[in-house]
Amino acid sequence: MIWDVAFEKHLLIDGSNVLRAWPELRALERRDRDAARNRLSDTVRILHDFEEFRLTLVFDGKGQEVVVEHPSGHETFTVVFTPSHLTGDDVIEHLVGQSTDPRTCWVATDDRAERQTVDAVGGSSLSAAELAEWVDRARVRQSAQLSGLHERNRQEWRRK
Repeated sequence: MIWDVAFEKHLLIDGSNVLRAWPELRALERRDRDAARNRLSDTVRILHDFEEFRLTLVFDGKGQEVVVEHPSGHETFTVVFTPSHLTGDDVIEHLVGQSTDPRTCWVATDDRAERQTVDAVGGSSLSAAELAEWVDRARVRQSAQLSGLHERNRQEWRRK
């Protein structure tokens, strides 16, 4: 089971930034911020489950303390809400900077300054559009893999 392995790669997503960058989420966020956050979480989950990335979604300011949630029950899939006096950028930059190996960290955001900071400390960055493309490619690969598995199972069943 993939959740029993140590994930070597860490994807940190500037959730507040991506919500504004993806048109369908931007529209949903105007009506229901929690629903938009949940949809983003559900959408990028494939990068955790199929691509085997440790995934951290970071959202700006919610209360006085950092709030950490594990919506799937797995420690490798985390949603973080920053305290109101910190931004998601602050938390992401801290996490990448404090990583034992920043080269294993990828940050998804359209914030140019944040991307430059992440790149400067040895991490990698991608835009919100590149994140969407990655999710789409992962879906295609997962679908192809499942189709192949289904076909192999069908052929094996016929032989029995």
